[in-house]
Amino acid sequence: MTATPFQIAGRPYVCPVELTLSAIGGKWKVLILWRLMDGTLRYSELRRALGDITHKMLAQQLRELEADGLVVRTVYPVIPPHVEYSLSEAGDRIRPVIGAMAEWGMAYGEPVPEAAAG
Repeated sequence: MTATPFQIAGRPYVCPVELTLSAIGGKWKVLILWRLMDGTLRYSELRRALGDITHKMLAQQLRELEADGLVVRTVYPVIPPHVEYSLSEAGDRIRPVIGAMAEWGMAYGEPVPEAAAG
């Protein structure tokens, strides 16, 4: 298959799948985008929703998602600082991909018995 070159944030890619994995790959990026699919969240809300992510990792992943144009960071000039994150237009277009990942996970995984889930 012959591929047309692509780029994101100035980084070139020959394969569009490689570009996609670069933008959303890793443990946390897809989970961050998944949470933001429900709407805008403050940093602390996002951190709580993700569970065991460290402050350093969340900040790094959000910076990368913002640099790649998938997340919009809005800072409100108040004290204490108020920062919100939401999906950008490009981030919103990835909804079907993440939705398909969720559907695949539900079909692939085995249900946990109710007694063990609680």
